[in-house]
Amino acid sequence: MPPSGPAPRSSMPARRIALNVVLDGVVSAAAAPVARWLADPAGGWLHPLWFIAGGGITLLVGGLPFRIPQQYWRFSGVADLFNIACASVLSALLFAELLHVAGYPLPTPTFPIIHALVLLVFLGAIRMMWRLAARRRSLALDGERILLLGADHEADLFIRAMERDSGNNRRVVGLLTGGAQQAGRRIHDCPILGTISETPAILERLFAAGKLPDALVITAGEIKGRELAQILEAARAYDIDVQRTPSLTALQPADRVELRPIAIEDLLNRPPVALDSQGMARLICGRVIAVTGAGGSIGSELARQIASFHPAMLLLIESSEYALWQINLDISERFADVKRQQIIADVRDRRRIAEVFGMYRPHLVFHAAALKHVPIVEDNPVEGVLTNVIGTRIVADEAERAGAQAMVMISSDKAVNPSSLMGASKRCAEVYGQALDMRARAGQGGMRCVTVRFGNVLGSTGSVVPLFRRQLEHGGPLTVTHPDMTRYFMTVPEAVGLVLQAAVRGTHERAQNDATDQRLRQGGIFVLDMGDPVRIMDLAFQMIRLAGLRPETDIEIRFTGLRPGEKLFEELFHGREAPVPTDAPGLRMASPRTVDFKVARAAMDELEAACHASDLGAIMSILYRLVPEFLHNRDGGMPVAMSHPDPEMIAP
Repeated sequence: MPPSGPAPRSSMPARRIALNVVLDGVVSAAAAPVARWLADPAGGWLHPLWFIAGGGITLLVGGLPFRIPQQYWRFSGVADLFNIACASVLSALLFAELLHVAGYPLPTPTFPIIHALVLLVFLGAIRMMWRLAARRRSLALDGERILLLGADHEADLFIRAMERDSGNNRRVVGLLTGGAQQAGRRIHDCPILGTISETPAILERLFAAGKLPDALVITAGEIKGRELAQILEAARAYDIDVQRTPSLTALQPADRVELRPIAIEDLLNRPPVALDSQGMARLICGRVIAVTGAGGSIGSELARQIASFHPAMLLLIESSEYALWQINLDISERFADVKRQQIIADVRDRRRIAEVFGMYRPHLVFHAAALKHVPIVEDNPVEGVLTNVIGTRIVADEAERAGAQAMVMISSDKAVNPSSLMGASKRCAEVYGQALDMRARAGQGGMRCVTVRFGNVLGSTGSVVPLFRRQLEHGGPLTVTHPDMTRYFMTVPEAVGLVLQAAVRGTHERAQNDATDQRLRQGGIFVLDMGDPVRIMDLAFQMIRLAGLRPETDIEIRFTGLRPGEKLFEELFHGREAPVPTDAPGLRMASPRTVDFKVARAAMDELEAACHASDLGAIMSILYRLVPEFLHNRDGGMPVAMSHPDPEMIAP
């Protein structure tokens, strides 16, 4: 007995081709007498059997050059129809020649034309019926009901891809497009219900009618940022999942249509920025470049992007041995030809930094080393100030002493109206960098200091994304400080690309009357265009869905309240700082209050002495003096307005 079960996979194509041959042969055999009758109705229907057999054989021969037996009927399209037409014409000509050779006269002179048309109709009809039957079977399935959001051509591609997917269990119940005049029309018999901007109203209408879809599927890749956040908000009100399609144009006929959750990056709302790659190459190629904090999330990406421009030497400066080993290994694998040095050094160690810079004489220093985790700096205020303020001053002073052209300092949005020690320390570092830069641009000598301020980066050490991932691995709950908390986010490669853009623009003056250069001479700070702020709750929901789970059902979201030093809303500009565009794409400029270099240097001396004496009261007094807008949220609640507090009240 033959073995039971499905046939081996290798035999399936041969079986399908054989079935095509049989069915096409039967259809073409029937087409010959039908064409004979249409050409000469008075001649009758019945003819010798060889007449019928000849019709089938000539199609099989005529169809071979056009691969008719290999067609996949479920996916028949315009190209297949063209091949069928060519095969029909060739088959009709062969059949007419066969009649001539056999001595059988043509029923009429137009018989070959009629025969070709009948073949085309019969062969096309059987394929259309096969495809419609397959589609009806898929529509009859009681699967997931989805509402598509995207352009009409994208909806067409998606529906066609679903028809090709034999394992599909989804059914499109409606479309939302971008065109305001398309409502009421239908695509593949699916109604266009309205526009994407009307999503909340349409969902409300479907809910009232008891016809809510099981999921929203976004087919348009350009739906991101605020528009996407509004769609998510509307879907969340009805507990509807939101997913994206893959690249539909890249799908092959045998591919399954695998939907994916909305990626965290999709909530960011920034168009691609044209980077000045030529300027970056001129700045970096053939020069010694130093990166402090090279093992961190920003520092390591800086090292990678800098290495791509082939510096003469790349100095990887890091206090963590493991982090330094990781980034050095990564650079060695990606850019084996780039000469580099692994340097263990703490930016707070003036002697060590002076030794390193004196030995290698870097042309440009990117200062990314910092303590940036707000609660940790709150618990370790002296160490935070030593690293973020005094460490920055040491790197700047020693780089200048070693003859560096410029230092690029990475700052934070937490430096704006700071409520944490971490933010205040970064603002102090900005103050010193501004003073250095203004002195250099005023022609008094010294090194340029380009300050770049931006918000959170996705996946950065200490950011919320790695925390959520860790909590998901442990089965939840995900902890969110407040349902209304928002943050600015950017991907690490995006942020670093714009940091390099700022380095190029900040180190090359264009003209004496250039507006951007004038603001830089007045202490201007580059601010990355971060787009719109993102709700942390949205991040939590999307990360849960990325894990294939349901928010609030499979994974709990727990609110913990603001931690010491935290704010609900971060800011990129101070209230008195008007955001000003620059002539460099992706960069804006802030003009915060400045301090004279001599005053800033004296304050740094005081601060360093207070840190080494562990005099927290003195440290806080200096911070309040240098950053009068500092409103310390010591206890984690909403900060209460107060000016210079009594140092005795400041808890360590």
